[in-house]
Amino acid sequence: MFDALTILAIAGTFLIAGTVKGVIGLGLPTVSLALLTVAFDLPQAMALLLVPSSITNIWQAVVGGNGSAILRRLWPFLLMATVTVWLGATALTRVDLALLKALLGALLIIYASLSLGGLRFAITPRHEKWIGPLLGTANGILTGMTGSFVVPGVFFLQAIGLSRDMLIQAMGMLFTASTLALAIALQGNGLLTIDLGILSTAALIPAIIGMILGQGIRKRLSEHLFRRLFFIALLILGAYIIASASGGFRA
Repeated sequence: MFDALTILAIAGTFLIAGTVKGVIGLGLPTVSLALLTVAFDLPQAMALLLVPSSITNIWQAVVGGNGSAILRRLWPFLLMATVTVWLGATALTRVDLALLKALLGALLIIYASLSLGGLRFAITPRHEKWIGPLLGTANGILTGMTGSFVVPGVFFLQAIGLSRDMLIQAMGMLFTASTLALAIALQGNGLLTIDLGILSTAALIPAIIGMILGQGIRKRLSEHLFRRLFFIALLILGAYIIASASGGFRA
């Protein structure tokens, strides 16, 4: 079992991640994973985010009234993003974890850079039918390898012209399905222990407290400014993760 200082670090991580989600409505899995990989190896970090990520995203996935329409339109993308997580997770026991950690850092930098730059892609309905399953497959494999759900999945959802409410709900559906698939994949590869499961469950408490705090902050702070600070912080974290992973290559 982890010591008191480690438990405190986990609680602090999810308090911060929950606060970010409370302010801007996203970022809990991304922030928690980025911070946790500073102190833990990648499989442990992925296991610790499972319960807070799944519980906080289930609500986002079911609320909005667009679930049926999203499934009818996006089921090939969501299906491939889910079933291929297992394929990516096999890398956790076969590939140098330092390399996968560096990949996570690179994905965070890509996500933050494109978001800060305001770059938007557009995919027509005609191309959506074949691009969706392709990008879903890529998203699932990268989720299994790194625990990050956002690249390229979030960019695909933004590119197909969903309304704001549908986009938020579709992201919730993607994150929920990906988290559950990741839990199964980690368990199947012997990387999800009872201790990690208990800590992940306990981490839900600071995550919810952080979301409540974040909702209060949102009333006092510009969401646009906070989003900008969020992506700048992701850029820095991504660069730090790559730098720390490079030490693993030399070791």
